[in-house]
Amino acid sequence: MPAVAKVSGPTTSLTGRQMVLAAVASVFGWGLDLFDLLILLYVAPIIGRLFFPAGNPMLSLAATYASFAVTLLMRPLGSAIFGSYADRSGRRKALVVAVVGVGLTTAIFGALPTVDAIGWIASLVFVFFRLVQGVFVGGVVASSHTIGTESVPERWRGLMSGAVGGGGSALGGLLASLVFYVVTLIAPGSALAAWGWRLMFASGLLTTIIGLVLFGSLEESPIFAALQAKKAGARGVRLQPDRSPLATLFSSPYRRVFLVNLLLTLGAGAGYYLTSGYLPSFFNMVNKVPGHEASVILIGANLAAALGALAVGELSEHIGRKAVFLVMGVIRLVAFPLLYLAMASAAGLGTLTVYALLLAFIANASYGHLLIFLNERFPTSLRATGTGLSWNVGFAIGGMMPAFVSLASETAQELPTALAVFALGVSAIYLIGAWIAPETKGNLGRA
Repeated sequence: MPAVAKVSGPTTSLTGRQMVLAAVASVFGWGLDLFDLLILLYVAPIIGRLFFPAGNPMLSLAATYASFAVTLLMRPLGSAIFGSYADRSGRRKALVVAVVGVGLTTAIFGALPTVDAIGWIASLVFVFFRLVQGVFVGGVVASSHTIGTESVPERWRGLMSGAVGGGGSALGGLLASLVFYVVTLIAPGSALAAWGWRLMFASGLLTTIIGLVLFGSLEESPIFAALQAKKAGARGVRLQPDRSPLATLFSSPYRRVFLVNLLLTLGAGAGYYLTSGYLPSFFNMVNKVPGHEASVILIGANLAAALGALAVGELSEHIGRKAVFLVMGVIRLVAFPLLYLAMASAAGLGTLTVYALLLAFIANASYGHLLIFLNERFPTSLRATGTGLSWNVGFAIGGMMPAFVSLASETAQELPTALAVFALGVSAIYLIGAWIAPETKGNLGRA
């Protein structure tokens, strides 16, 4: 780890109300962003038929997940752009622009013509807007977490990490589940495939409105403000960093830090997308669960996911970040394959629900403290860029796993086995990263 100096001054200069607002903004920023991103997964089989039709339904589904992965692949670019901006000009400004951009691009999907209307141009247009959305998604990831973790006292940073990374994603999934439930009531049965899916995407406008209202009175991170004041010195002039945060990240002192981070973010991201991300399609294609019943199970799964992330984030404050990574890595190796195979033969909705809740809990628990770990790996002047790229590159690669699972399965009956094998592999990667990673607890207040 490169040597760095401590930032002088108090840990936080915000009032209690401002700290709460910063925490809420981080969670909602992350959650609303993932709400927009996850909407596609809730209607993946429908989108496959409308925008990527093929003779084999599994190929259509694989193409839809590939379009999802394309969005994830653009996230590193978004992190590079918005993370650098956040490290230079402030976390709040970057967060507002990114959240509004994600909401608007999501709403556009609801107005796109399908292949039946304009042919394969529809597929290209769909993928293009997925690319654009990915840039803004990467921007939210690069800016939202720093507002929260840098604004709360050190004692609560593990819990804040769980609230943002796991709780925020669970919130996004919960909102998507609620929207899906409402839409299936408004457009039941064949109406969902005919026009109901458009309502799902149009709901993305909610994120733009909520984001503008919520972030209007948000204060800048006190740790970032303290760094800027230190740079300005007695002259009272705000100075920009001498070197680009992106160039610093890929310099020799930080390259190894970045690569070790990737083992954990890849393993965590793949685990998330193979569980919470794949559950809607699993219920539809393997268990044949009706949409309104599946949405209820998914709501419960997202609540379990939030609980897992919060619990493990708090646990990392007591036993350390590294110890939690190691424990969760071992649990994943055993639990993921067993739960996937058990879900395929679940006797009823009650049993299936229990398995789904366990999957979501474990997957989100395994990265509940990942954000604070990444934050503590980088100094303040590099934190948004370093954490954003570490997270987004790993989760982009991990987000490709559902497409590979779909391609590896010729029929829906093969999905449980394929998911078990892929989950085992990515959990092994996660455990290797946990073994190599250093302990970082207490390293956040660095220049």
